[in-house]
Amino acid sequence: MPLLETRGITVRFGGNTAVNDVSLTVEEGQITGLIGPNGAGKTTLFNTITGLQKPTSGRVLLDGADITRLSPAKRARRGMARTFQRLELFLSLSVRDNVRVAGDVLKVTGRRRRFDLDEETDRVLERTGLTDIAHKDVSDVPIGRARVVEVARALMTSPRVLLLDEPASGQTERETEAFAELLVGLAAEGLAICLVEHDLPLVMRLCSTIHVLDYGSLIASGTPQEVKESPEVIAAYIGTEEAA
Repeated sequence: MPLLETRGITVRFGGNTAVNDVSLTVEEGQITGLIGPNGAGKTTLFNTITGLQKPTSGRVLLDGADITRLSPAKRARRGMARTFQRLELFLSLSVRDNVRVAGDVLKVTGRRRRFDLDEETDRVLERTGLTDIAHKDVSDVPIGRARVVEVARALMTSPRVLLLDEPASGQTERETEAFAELLVGLAAEGLAICLVEHDLPLVMRLCSTIHVLDYGSLIASGTPQEVKESPEVIAAYIGTEEAA
């Protein structure tokens, strides 16, 4: 059974269909890619999975349980976390405090046994390579590393599935390499990761399965090689066969 699954998700805004009958899975311990052109419906699908957007039809399942009607907070308490395309950080707080504040979710939900919040914060900062800038205000941190702060804050909720919306945007080549290593390590520890990203080489290298959206519809699913060779993907995402 996949850890995360969507079944026939459709989202309409008036006469516009943003997501059309999309069914996909995200497996435990794997990195799953979700790609497509701008406006393909990727963020809308993420919003539906995490409870920020109600689907017109279809269901979202987490570990086999139907969570379609649950609030974002209740989904988070069941082990779902995400980052956003636009940074959602407390700019007046330090990196450490941004990460630490997410630990309160654990205390409220009781999903973990008693723990020392400061020790857990230090552990996550070290795990994500942020210890050296923990004292800095987030507003003074380059955007590439600020995106890692978002991931660290998500990890403080002890998630089972992590949804990342363009996390490599704004990162330098060196930062992207370090970030890729982090994601591979997290997946190896059992975390299910779903990645929306426009850096195709990164997606092809990291993901075991890739789903491709175009105009809200799922046009391909498979291994990186299968997706790379799909005529539908070449036509929709890359443009032309000559360009590919």
